[in-house]
Amino acid sequence: MSTADTRMPTCYRHPDRETGLSCSECGRPICTECMTPAPVGLRCPDHAGSRKSVNAPRIVRRAPRGATDALVTKTLIGVNVGIYLITAVQGNGINSPGGALLAKFWLDAPDVAQGGWWRLITAAFLHASILHIGFNMYVLWAIGAHVEQYLGRARFLALYFVSGLAGSAGALVLTPLAVTVGASGAIFGILGAWLIIEWQTTGRLAGNAMTWIVINLVLSFAIANISIGGHIGGLIGGILVTLAFANWGRGHAAYGKIGVAGFAGLAGVAVASVAIAYFKVRGYG
Repeated sequence: MSTADTRMPTCYRHPDRETGLSCSECGRPICTECMTPAPVGLRCPDHAGSRKSVNAPRIVRRAPRGATDALVTKTLIGVNVGIYLITAVQGNGINSPGGALLAKFWLDAPDVAQGGWWRLITAAFLHASILHIGFNMYVLWAIGAHVEQYLGRARFLALYFVSGLAGSAGALVLTPLAVTVGASGAIFGILGAWLIIEWQTTGRLAGNAMTWIVINLVLSFAIANISIGGHIGGLIGGILVTLAFANWGRGHAAYGKIGVAGFAGLAGVAVASVAIAYFKVRGYG
């Protein structure tokens, strides 16, 4: 697990709002509501009227509605924990889940090929041990709350589910016969989204998001019984979904209308994930 500090600076006028934006004149962090675009960069309210930006129009960007309380992140954690407790009761205790629900929801090529297509999503809500769910839920909270704040509830939820689909497709590509469970694919999708958001707000890729991604990919290859395909598939899916939210570089993922191209990209990632899964499992029926 990365020890990088996931906290971001807060707007100097709104201390409750974390942000990756800063004034090009004084360097103080500013939120989307306080920023004023200028020919030489973003300006804070105190410097928005300076001579270099006096002709720049005042544009107010408000944070996505409902994006600051991490409601979706909390709900996803609650659902994951609730399902884990059910499988623990049906299985052999808190550290050894099992039973009918686990068998009905897990992911593997033969079961998908026999009609269990729901497993592409449901497997992302199962976990194999208390350590497994504890690790995943910690990362989901540490990263998801910040990403949800930027994207808003609807976009964050779409990101989670489509990244989960992409992660399942990746798992089936590399290990079709292995039983795969866990929210890691969706969580890697959130890491991919954070990478794009950080790049769009700071102009650099080598930041906290990249640190978390590299460390967790190293762990994926170093530790046995981890779905490498699921992690890589989810990461790719999350990056593509967030780029779709940003209209493929023509906008910002955190605000503005997604547009037709954005919705098409979001649907395209989902359809491509299911298609990859289909072509991979059709010989296992």
